[in-house]
Amino acid sequence: MDTRDEGHLKLELEIGMKNGFVGLAFEHQPETLAIQDAVKLLLQGLHEDVNREGIKKTPFRVAKALREGTRGYKQKVKDYVQSALFPEAGLDEGVGLAGGVGGLVVVRDLDHYSYCESCLLPFHFKCHIGYVPSGQRVLGLSKFSRVTDVFAKRLQDPQRLSDDICSALQHWVKPAGVAVVLECSHIHFPSLDLDSLDSSSHRGFVKLLVSSGSGVFEDESSSLWSEFLSFLMFKGVKTQALCRNGGPVKEWCPSVKSSSKFSPKQDPEMVSAVVSILKSLGEDPLRKELIATPSRYLKWMMNFQRANLDMKLNGFNSAKVNGEVKEKRLHCELNIPFWSMCEHHLLPFYGVVHIGYFCAEGANPKTIGSSLIQSIVHFYGFKLQVQERMTRQIAETLSPLVGGDVIVVAEAGHTCMISRGIEKFGSSTATIAVLGRFSNDNSSRAVFLDKIHITNALKTDSSSPI
Repeated sequence: MDTRDEGHLKLELEIGMKNGFVGLAFEHQPETLAIQDAVKLLLQGLHEDVNREGIKKTPFRVAKALREGTRGYKQKVKDYVQSALFPEAGLDEGVGLAGGVGGLVVVRDLDHYSYCESCLLPFHFKCHIGYVPSGQRVLGLSKFSRVTDVFAKRLQDPQRLSDDICSALQHWVKPAGVAVVLECSHIHFPSLDLDSLDSSSHRGFVKLLVSSGSGVFEDESSSLWSEFLSFLMFKGVKTQALCRNGGPVKEWCPSVKSSSKFSPKQDPEMVSAVVSILKSLGEDPLRKELIATPSRYLKWMMNFQRANLDMKLNGFNSAKVNGEVKEKRLHCELNIPFWSMCEHHLLPFYGVVHIGYFCAEGANPKTIGSSLIQSIVHFYGFKLQVQERMTRQIAETLSPLVGGDVIVVAEAGHTCMISRGIEKFGSSTATIAVLGRFSNDNSSRAVFLDKIHITNALKTDSSSPI
């Protein structure tokens, strides 16, 4: 067992002691069992077979991820801070500020995730903290991330998260002041109006910068704030977009702002299941910010009902590449966005699909058409999925339509890689499926992969400032 596993085991044991069921294994604890029952009901509502091999263990995986992701409710800031305050003398008598009295300290780029209280989806954020020590004491640098994590591992909203971190550091460290800036990023799935599923409906991520200040940072026009923001600008933070120091913050969760006409009827039992999950995490479902959360979460989940996009593919099966094949040329459809949900953890994954195929010389590739290819990608994306299976299914569906020679590459980011204890921020996964000529023609595969590289390099160059 490695150090991280030992830490998780110790945490679970401490939680068990506090709740009166010490010695009860995690999988048998009441909260875990309640979440598993709720997830089974949700899967049945999606018309899934809860005994299917791929999702048989999904209820337990979801329960484990959610409890891991909300462990902050059972943690206390003082447990991390009190043992990590160190004496540090300031400057000797003279002019200037430094050390443990009056010198600005900035800790940047703390990567964390939290769960959005409006929709129960994870969001990523970078935390930047500045503080001015006082009383000739400083806080151990690692504890800034620890304190941030205590509040991140709760159902949150960006401004409250920023305020919580700022207030806790001010209270327990007692500096002259604390400044906090969060760069938050929330995935924005497209609306599932079945007539408008194309790449233009992809909006990527909602970005939001929020701040909080205490003590000498309460005045947002102060020179200290300017200095702190300067240190962030060195790291490329676009501080001009900052919602400053407790000011009004626009609603940022896409599920709240959504104007989609796609509004599936919700099963009261499924709503009750989400309410049960909230209670099992230690939350009050009647808290005003959470009242609409079950409905929003289900609206997102129902996008992934089995076969909910079947009609989109109807009529396309007759597409063929006609004509006598003498020589074929490579045709590519690159950077087709897709969105899906991991069937192992019920968390989003998203990215792009690249497709290459050979069509007869002189034939018009529009016979197949971008809209058909996009429809196939969307069809297999909007399901409970695993990336490897989705890549294969797209290739197998396209193969008879293009004469058998097809290559499919999917590149995706998985939120389950950040939101269940692994926390591998920025990681991505690429999968590939090859059929026909691509199976044994290394040069054709190389040409296709090179086209992906060239296209993406050109996009990067064109988006860079001159």
